[in-house]
Amino acid sequence: MKFNYKTILVLSMAMLAACTKDFKDINTNPNSPETTNTEFLMSDVLLSTAYAYQENAVGRRPASAARYLTLVRNTGYDLLDWGPVDWDDIYARLSVNKTLLETAEKRSEKQYVAISKIMKAFNFAYLTDLYGDVPYSQALKSKESNLIYPEYDQQQMIYPDLLRELSEANELLKGSTEEINAKGDVMFKGKALQWRKFANTLRLRMLLRISKAYAPAFTEMQTIISDKTAYPVFESSADNAEIAYLGNLAGYSWPGGPLAMIDFDYQKTKVSKELVDRLIQRNDPRLAVWVEPVKSTVGSTVDLNKYVGVPNAIDAPSSYNGGEDHVSVFSAAFFRKNGGSANPLLKASLLTYTEQCFILAEAVQKGKITVPGETAESLYYKGIRESMTSYGITAAPTYFDQSVVKYDGTLEQLITQKWMAMLFKGSEGWFDQRRTGYPAFVTGPLAAGRGIPKRYVFPDSESAKNKLNYQKAVAVFGPDKETTLMWSLK
Repeated sequence: MKFNYKTILVLSMAMLAACTKDFKDINTNPNSPETTNTEFLMSDVLLSTAYAYQENAVGRRPASAARYLTLVRNTGYDLLDWGPVDWDDIYARLSVNKTLLETAEKRSEKQYVAISKIMKAFNFAYLTDLYGDVPYSQALKSKESNLIYPEYDQQQMIYPDLLRELSEANELLKGSTEEINAKGDVMFKGKALQWRKFANTLRLRMLLRISKAYAPAFTEMQTIISDKTAYPVFESSADNAEIAYLGNLAGYSWPGGPLAMIDFDYQKTKVSKELVDRLIQRNDPRLAVWVEPVKSTVGSTVDLNKYVGVPNAIDAPSSYNGGEDHVSVFSAAFFRKNGGSANPLLKASLLTYTEQCFILAEAVQKGKITVPGETAESLYYKGIRESMTSYGITAAPTYFDQSVVKYDGTLEQLITQKWMAMLFKGSEGWFDQRRTGYPAFVTGPLAAGRGIPKRYVFPDSESAKNKLNYQKAVAVFGPDKETTLMWSLK
């Protein structure tokens, strides 16, 4: 999870300087400012959150856990023996977001209070989804309370509070006349309705995630879906919570692009057999967009197909099927771009309409909610079509007529399609797989532990510096291992 937060901060400052030159006086005394510009703080939180979240999705542990890719060099992530994972980058973003909240409250700027609540919920939800129990109620209080070593909160206490924050944000923005600075709002360009849609759709994601352990989950989902005036949600991919890449600096570029190749080396990163085989099985048009064909089938030792994925966690993966020329990599024509004008479809995505379609399809399929004018089947097909459209693809009707694609009402089919649609979309592919067991992966003979990890191990710094609270947390949570189930998974 290592992330160069300072780089993003400097870059976002530079960008804001360029795009806010016509702002009115920001501080009463420019030589000794008393407060920080809320518009700047908002932009900093949005950029750092979106870019870090996307970087994690492409080149880090979530992509390996979701079995989207296979590492043939430096294979540690692929073997699923991760060890402790630092969380400083997430808390750094939350710290800036806390400053945004406090500044907005002092200025009675309800619109920025609401946005801060949404981003707090997004970042803390991601944090607890990764680790389980984490410092929450006492976190980020070193300045005002001298709380350097915070206690941990249980996930079952954190999640309801985050859902409350999202509900409050939706209410604050309802009928709001306060302007959200369009230049500072690098995600929704100052549109309060879009922020409300994001808040409520994020609630849907979170509620489904904890539905196994949180009794009111589907009732709360139904409340949202039944009243789109009070609780607007995404209506199309135009509502997606995502930020474009400028593509002119490493910090503003897609993490798989040439400017950021340290994080996503195409020589060591191959497409997983798990992904390629499922795309081939479905004659899926996304295959040709996402994956490059092998350079040659002459000399292939195992697989003579045009597209060949590499199995995960095997011995000598770089030699699989005869080596480099006989296995597929992710498409350089699509993914190996810096974003921006090079490929405007590459964006830092926090939440999409495609995902919402699958969230609702699953809840409807389980018989837990109803969606006006929709069925589980219609939402399933809509999710597939939206995914393809986001890559510039229109699927032929024959695609949906295939037995493996034609809706059959099973969770395996639905989640497998969602898993494909969530390629490089945050950690969603991993989170859904650990929650449902689908797709059923062959984790590989050299994979550590018992299958796909269920969580990150707490940072080394916690057991060393926050030892008492760490020990208390583990005594309640369970062993600090990748296999320990957090509350939402029990």
